[in-house]
Amino acid sequence: MNNLIRWNRPTMPAWPTFGRLTNLRDEIDRLFESPLAELARTSQLFSGWTPPIDVYEDKDNLYVKLELPGMKKEDIELSLHDGSLSISGERKSENKYEGADMHRSERFFGRFQRTVSLPTPVATDKVKAQYKEGILSVTLPKTEEAKPKQIEVNVG
Repeated sequence: MNNLIRWNRPTMPAWPTFGRLTNLRDEIDRLFESPLAELARTSQLFSGWTPPIDVYEDKDNLYVKLELPGMKKEDIELSLHDGSLSISGERKSENKYEGADMHRSERFFGRFQRTVSLPTPVATDKVKAQYKEGILSVTLPKTEEAKPKQIEVNVG
């Protein structure tokens, strides 16, 4: 006798779940991080960092803000020269991981320098800087010549 087999639509293989993709990514990260971990600890190439900065203005002042978490105000230097503000400093590592296996290190330590060209002239003798809760705020008052002026139009 002939057996009849009912036709079924072929099934598509399921897409890998995000969990499986995440595991693959973790394995690739681990593969590349392992050989470079020792090099990253000893090389000056990886020691620099760049703190994020905001620069904005209103009609009277320019404002500069930097995120410098974990730094002491004594380790921050500001200078104003030829229309540029330079901010530099050094964040020191507080821990030495001797005798421990490092699994991940994403915090940056070492020297940094940021220089910002100022879009308008500022009154250098009135510049103020404040460092609070890891945020450096610099207020740079504009010179009178740089402030916008309202000009009255006379009808003749």
